[in-house]
Amino acid sequence: MPQQAPTPSTRQTELLEAAYQYALDHGLTDLSLRPLAQAIGSSPRVLLFLFKSKDGLVRALLARARAEELAFLDRARQPDRPAGLVPAVEGVWAWLAAKEHRPLLRLWAEAYARSLVQPDGVWAGFARATVEDWLGVLAGCQPQAERDSEDGAARRTLALAVLRGALLDLLATDDEKRITAAVAHQLALLRD
Repeated sequence: MPQQAPTPSTRQTELLEAAYQYALDHGLTDLSLRPLAQAIGSSPRVLLFLFKSKDGLVRALLARARAEELAFLDRARQPDRPAGLVPAVEGVWAWLAAKEHRPLLRLWAEAYARSLVQPDGVWAGFARATVEDWLGVLAGCQPQAERDSEDGAARRTLALAVLRGALLDLLATDDEKRITAAVAHQLALLRD
């Protein structure tokens, strides 16, 4: 029987939330314990005690970011009433394009890229898990017959590729109007 992870202490939860807010503002690539600890009112020693290592803290931060992403995805799912792929992608894009989500999405892009170039260790599996999560949500928005077909799988893969490419372009340029028009254009093609 697998052991459950111990329940985090109140202090660990508080520090994780503060560290998460710090990571949203500063990213994870150059994360250093001393400036992080100072910014969140702790010490490197306390962070190492609570998270076991810097990698343990980064894993916890990645899990926290993924939890926020999964919470959004859960709200997007409606397995009893599939909305259809195009309306689902329109809704997802509206969420992705919202300015208030940019810090989370920059963190996601950073973790996604790091997972691709460092497939072992703390970043292991992040990109793959993200793809599987999003494809699962998009599948849940398709009618059952489409969901189970090869064409349905190809259509949701294309939709995810459009969303991911548009998101990276948005993060690079902040040109929401142009990119939203491009997404709408691609969605018109997906309707056919």
